[in-house]
Amino acid sequence: MSDLATTPPDLDAALDRYRVELTGYCYRMLGSSFDAEDAVQDTYIRAWRSYEKFEGRSSLRSWLYRIATNVCLDLLNAGNKRARPMDLTAPQHQASAVLNERPEVTWLEPVPDGRVLPQTADPAEMALAKESVRLAFVAALQHLPAKQRAVLILREVLAWKADEVAQLLDTTVASVNSALQRARATLAGSRIRESEAADPLDADQAKLLEQYLSAFEAYDISRLTTLLHEDAVLSMPPFDLWLQGHEDIAAWHLNQGIGCKGSRLIPTTANGMPAFGQYRPAASGKGHTPWALQLLEVSDGKIVGLNAFLDTARWFPLFGLPEQLDEAHEVQ
Repeated sequence: MSDLATTPPDLDAALDRYRVELTGYCYRMLGSSFDAEDAVQDTYIRAWRSYEKFEGRSSLRSWLYRIATNVCLDLLNAGNKRARPMDLTAPQHQASAVLNERPEVTWLEPVPDGRVLPQTADPAEMALAKESVRLAFVAALQHLPAKQRAVLILREVLAWKADEVAQLLDTTVASVNSALQRARATLAGSRIRESEAADPLDADQAKLLEQYLSAFEAYDISRLTTLLHEDAVLSMPPFDLWLQGHEDIAAWHLNQGIGCKGSRLIPTTANGMPAFGQYRPAASGKGHTPWALQLLEVSDGKIVGLNAFLDTARWFPLFGLPEQLDEAHEVQ
């Protein structure tokens, strides 16, 4: 059935077909997995309320993107802008590091792949989709004005034609092309750091992650640092602290971060990249409790970014990670 032929009783099923791709679009726009899901829900509520006015002059998909774009623009006009610690402060040194916590609305958030990456049999399409939800890319998008952000995502990521974007934004093709040119220039100046997708892993990536898991669980920091790029970065939202380089990252793990010794890691993926749920030894001495969602950025056979998202009450349920690791998990 064409989406133009959708009738109200069929609308829920029709809307559900587009949920993942719309969530991905809203995530790139807003930089928050939870805000993206709320935006899609608001989009669907608006679609239901105004469906009688939908005259089929465009496809249902285009109409939904128009609504979703307006929802996101409203949120962004309210001043919402997500960032990474590296966008806000200079790097600190371990010896003088200060943990300064900022509100949740400050931070660019991780997202499970399944929430934002539609399934496709085309490897090139999937590679582009993963590339466009990487933390570094989504963080760079946050520096663009809202409409430039929408234009860039629609044209470069979703491959919409200029006239289609112009119709969606109620503007001209010339205006769309101009916005795209300015957005490209801004991103080119942001020097987005390269990182590699996690699924499927190639043999070298799989070996690197096995080595990382082994070194971290053994808390062999010397071995762990050999897996890091020389200017690798460690960040820990909701704190705006970030560290760069082997010396400071190693010193952090052996001093302020020594409580991570004895941790266990559960593999997952986030933002198209390898990730782990980290569990530290429980205070009771029995089992392990959630500590961080670790998201690794990998490039040229080395880890270039260690992103530890510490608000596990938000992240572990979203990623389907266990609430704790008991003896049964220990044996596994």
